[in-house]
Amino acid sequence: MDAMNFSDKPTVLVVDDTPDNLSLINLLLKDHYHVRIANSGERGLKLAATGNPPDLILLDIMMPGMDGYEVCQRLKADPKMKHVPVIFLTAKIEMEDEKKGLELGAVDYITKPISPPLVLARVKTHIAMKASVDFLRDKNDYLESEVGKRTREVVAIQDVTILAMTSLAETRDSDTGNHIRRTQFYVKALAEQLQDHPRFSSYLTPHNITMLYKSTPLHDIGKVGIPDRILLKPGRFEPEEFEIMKQHSALGRDAIAYAERSLGTNVEFLSMAKEIALSHHEKYDGSGYPEGLAGDAIPISARLMALADVYDALISQRIYKAGMPHAQATALIQNGRALHFDPDIVDAFLAIQDEFQAIAAHYAESSADLAKKARYFSAAHP
Repeated sequence: MDAMNFSDKPTVLVVDDTPDNLSLINLLLKDHYHVRIANSGERGLKLAATGNPPDLILLDIMMPGMDGYEVCQRLKADPKMKHVPVIFLTAKIEMEDEKKGLELGAVDYITKPISPPLVLARVKTHIAMKASVDFLRDKNDYLESEVGKRTREVVAIQDVTILAMTSLAETRDSDTGNHIRRTQFYVKALAEQLQDHPRFSSYLTPHNITMLYKSTPLHDIGKVGIPDRILLKPGRFEPEEFEIMKQHSALGRDAIAYAERSLGTNVEFLSMAKEIALSHHEKYDGSGYPEGLAGDAIPISARLMALADVYDALISQRIYKAGMPHAQATALIQNGRALHFDPDIVDAFLAIQDEFQAIAAHYAESSADLAKKARYFSAAHP
C-alpha cells in the first residue's frame, strides 16, 4: 500500500446495482483509492453531488430505474461534474452501445466480466489524465485572471495619463472642460455612424472607436505652450498672433511623443492622440495647417476631430462671442463639405445631427461656468 494519507487518495465513485460487483471493485481499488459505493443511478447522482466531486466514476449501464446512460447525461449537464471522467462497466458488448456511451461523454468502456489488471490500469490512466487537465485548467484560469488584472491596470494607466495631461491643458485654457467632453462624444457618435462605411470600416473597429474616445481629450494639449497673451486673447488674432497659435498642433504632437518616448515603447492610444493633436486643423482641400495635408492623407482620427471641434466652436458661447444656433452651425458645416471637411463625415454628421444637439445640451456650460470664465478673462486682461 502507498504511504499516503487516506484524504490524499483520489476518490473513485462506483455505481452498480449488483452487490457482488460492488464488493469486487471495492476490494480491487481500496488500497489505491478512496472508494465510494452507490447501488443505483439515483444514489450515484446524490453521492456525486455531495462534498467534493469524485476524481473518476465507474458506472454500470444496465440498472433498474435510471440506467447508466441517463446518469452519465445528467453528470455531464452539471457544471461541477462535467469534467469528471466516466468509465462505463457493462456486459453490453455491441459497438453501438459503446458508441452511445462515448457520445454521452464517457472516456472509456470496459466490458464485464472485468479483468482486474485492466480496470486498475484504465482507472490509473484516466485519473492521471484528469489531474493533468485540472492542473492546466487551473493554470489557464490563473493566467486569464492575471491577464485581466494587467489589462485593467493598463487601461487605468491610460485613463490616468489622459486625465493628467488634459488637466494640465485645462489650467491654461478655461474653455477646454466641457468642450473636451462634448467633442469626445461627437467623435464617438460620428465613428459609430461610419463604422460600416466602406471607406472607414477597416479602421473604425470597436477597439479603435474606444481608443478614439480616449484620445480626443488631448487634441489641444499643445495649447499649454502658447503664451497667455495669445491663448487668452478675447477676440480675433492678428496674423502674427495666429501663426504663433497654429504652433499648438505640433507642440501637442511633440508633447505626446515625448511622453511616449519616456515609456520606452510605442503606445497605441498615444499614437492616435498624436495624429489628432497634429492634424485636426488640416482641411480636406489642403488649405489647413500645419502640413497642408489633403483628402485621405489626413488621418481619419483627425478628420473626425476636425468636424467635432469646429461644430463645438461654432455653437459655444465665449466671453467675446455668442453661441451660434445649431441650424446655422449645421449649414456652415454643410457648406464646408469637401472643402474643410471629408464629405462622407459631413453626411454622417447630417444624419445624426440630433444626437450632436443632445450631446451639446447635456454638457452645456452652466451659468456658474460662464461667470467663472468671465472672471478668468478679466484677470488676464485687466
